[in-house]
Amino acid sequence: MPTPPTPTQSGLSQAQARALLQTHGPNALDTEPRRGLATRLLDMLREPMFVLLVAAAALYIALGDRLEGLTLSLFVLAMLGLTFWQEGRAESALQALRQLTEPSARVWREGQTCIVPAREVVPGDLLLIAEGERIAADGRLLQAQQLQVDESLLTGESLPVDKSVSPEPPGQQAPTEAAQQVFAACHVVRGQGLALVTATGARSQVGQIGQALAGQHEPPSPLRQQTEALVQRLALGVGALALLMLLVLGWRDGQWLQALLSAIALAMALLPEEYPVVQTLFPALGARRLTREGVLTRRISAIETLGAVSVLCTDKTGTLTENRMAVAALAIGPAQAPRVLHCLGPQAGAWSTDFEPLLAHAVRASTPQAFDPMEQALQRLQAEHPSPASQAGALVQSYPLSPTLPAMAHVWRSHDIEGGHWSASAKGAPEAMMGLCRLSEAERAHWLACTNALAAQGLRVLGVAHTGPQVGPWPSQMQALPLQWLGLLALQDPLRADIPQAMAQCHSAGIRVIMITGDYPTTARVIANQAGLVPPGTEAGQGSDPALSLLTGDELLGLDDAALRERLRQVRICARITPTQKLRLVQALQASGEIVAMTGDGVNDAPALQAAHVGIAMGQRGTDVAREASDLVLVDDRFEAIVKGIRSGRRIFDNLGLSMRYIFAIHLPVAALALWPLLGGPVLLLPLHLALLELVIDPACAIAFEHEAEAPNVMQRPPRDTRHALFGGHELGQAALQGLGLCAGLALALVWAVQVQHWALESPSVRSLALLCVVMGNGALILWGSARPWHRRHPVAWALMASALAVLAALMHTGVSATALGLTPLPASAWAVAAATSLGGVVLASALRAQRTH
Repeated sequence: MPTPPTPTQSGLSQAQARALLQTHGPNALDTEPRRGLATRLLDMLREPMFVLLVAAAALYIALGDRLEGLTLSLFVLAMLGLTFWQEGRAESALQALRQLTEPSARVWREGQTCIVPAREVVPGDLLLIAEGERIAADGRLLQAQQLQVDESLLTGESLPVDKSVSPEPPGQQAPTEAAQQVFAACHVVRGQGLALVTATGARSQVGQIGQALAGQHEPPSPLRQQTEALVQRLALGVGALALLMLLVLGWRDGQWLQALLSAIALAMALLPEEYPVVQTLFPALGARRLTREGVLTRRISAIETLGAVSVLCTDKTGTLTENRMAVAALAIGPAQAPRVLHCLGPQAGAWSTDFEPLLAHAVRASTPQAFDPMEQALQRLQAEHPSPASQAGALVQSYPLSPTLPAMAHVWRSHDIEGGHWSASAKGAPEAMMGLCRLSEAERAHWLACTNALAAQGLRVLGVAHTGPQVGPWPSQMQALPLQWLGLLALQDPLRADIPQAMAQCHSAGIRVIMITGDYPTTARVIANQAGLVPPGTEAGQGSDPALSLLTGDELLGLDDAALRERLRQVRICARITPTQKLRLVQALQASGEIVAMTGDGVNDAPALQAAHVGIAMGQRGTDVAREASDLVLVDDRFEAIVKGIRSGRRIFDNLGLSMRYIFAIHLPVAALALWPLLGGPVLLLPLHLALLELVIDPACAIAFEHEAEAPNVMQRPPRDTRHALFGGHELGQAALQGLGLCAGLALALVWAVQVQHWALESPSVRSLALLCVVMGNGALILWGSARPWHRRHPVAWALMASALAVLAALMHTGVSATALGLTPLPASAWAVAAATSLGGVVLASALRAQRTH
């Protein structure tokens, strides 16, 4: 964390900040505004279905059928209202997600740190920035500690830029003006600082350059592209059939306006305009539902991929473990017989002052204002056992962790020693620290054995070293420090209690979990065994060399891409992995055909998160860089939330498939009735009736199936093959079978009407029966059209079916509506026949489908 400002720098008051926000406006580029009612109305009127409805209403009026025209207009208004409501649900869900994932900033106001939305930062604010954060606004640096910023967004330069306020150490050249400035939308790669905000929003550098970033839109997902291609092909076929009907009926009967009405009815019957609605609605509402599971969705396209994940790469610390560190043991003394002090559990020993230097220098090598749980644990223990060695002085140099050296050190200048003496404290991976201290081979062997013994208890082990008092300038590289070995320090981070059950769900769902950690290999293997990460009987379990299930960073460096892909077939644990190596792991898994989800939290994790099919950032300990590169954000960093997200993703995709099959199936009997005049039959369905049926079909596909419960085997089957289309040939065949079953039931009902009841085909009774059969078939498809038990349907499905039948009955029995629609009340026997034939057609088709499946 940056050093807080001096007491004289209290920052803005909240009242001043509100006034400046009113003056300067929000700190945001002009992003695409939410569509207003007029825009949404115009967009909907451009849809083919509404164009057809308006044209049909105009034709009714032209033919002198004012009652029918007025009735159709009312149906159009009802459909507009329904579409407005459905779109509103989707947009509200997306807007809520945007607000939840909106970036925040830390500012110093009224003498304390405040976390505010980035869009509320104003000129004059004191902005605190730290590693991993995105800078919220342009500013002039007041403080800087080892600060480096990635400004490639503005300059195109790939290397980070050093930022400073004053030369450090003394004697260096004063920093340039550019080195004392930071800019909005850039990311802090290293260090921390404090800046006075000078420009926000469109006045910032990124705002002046252009607003291309704000105008970026998420590209259409593969599923959406597939659906759009399907709709386009169907639309071409529908257009050709409608034109054919217009020409045939017009030439045959000479009544071109009536022929045009029939052609419009056919186009309405065949046009699957519901597909785009469900494509937008299901993922949006599913993403909103995921927020209740602690998963925020930044990119909606990730919802469709989530259920297809086949490999889940997860961090250990904070995801599988509780990220609640406690010092468990310290080891000092001669390498041949080190003294180990256990701090936790029944074997905990009495504290000895001999261990104070080890602990003190581990704390001195930590961030003064620690936010890492490991460093906080060290500081808690030191507070219990203070020592003179902890009086460090002034921090004058930091050597941060790097991908090539997993160790860090701090140089401190002593206040009580004349001449400016300094000393250094360092901590890091035991093997790295042994190399920096240049231990002999014998010493290395003994300390590695001690490291393995502590790691075998599932502890995270660190090596600690220091230098004696030094004179003169400190070296520019950590490797040049004259470090002396002090010993080992081990920390305990308990496994989350829900991990074994969540891991078992992944195994049953065919998802391979790979733990990626920077920890020591022995520690990683112990935690993996506790978590149940390697299921018995798998390629990394029985009948195979267990060593093959673990891959180290050093081993990865020696493998080419082909060898790495082959090696990863058995790997379940990756230890001593640097963040930059994560990207190569993702790419190797993807090259093997896997759908990869990757978790991460640091700046260097961003490339891997962006490359993965589903990037998952940590909400609590994750950096802004990681969150912006990810598709999903875990609110509480829990592994269980990922598993729940995968379960929800599979449910959403399943229900989307059910809805799309339903749409195709229900359109077949409607299309059959609309095509009948082309075969010489009477006109039973006009645009008026099609509009009525759309009011039944739209809520069913968008509401009933969205509420559908998950399939019982949702997590007992392998991941979906993304190469297989959601609505491919197999699914099309299933939907067609159900639709043909409804057509057969409809035909039987009409035969009964003509042969038994002796109704004329042109009579209102036959038209009423045909409409009733379609509405009954709609209910049958909702309740019995899938392989799931009908009695487990959501109450919404039952309510929709009952409402549709009630509305149709009311229209039949109300004089004005019955006249306008050409309907008439039906006897109870007709209702029974409609129910039996519709239900029978769907049940028979479902039985045939099940027989074909088995």
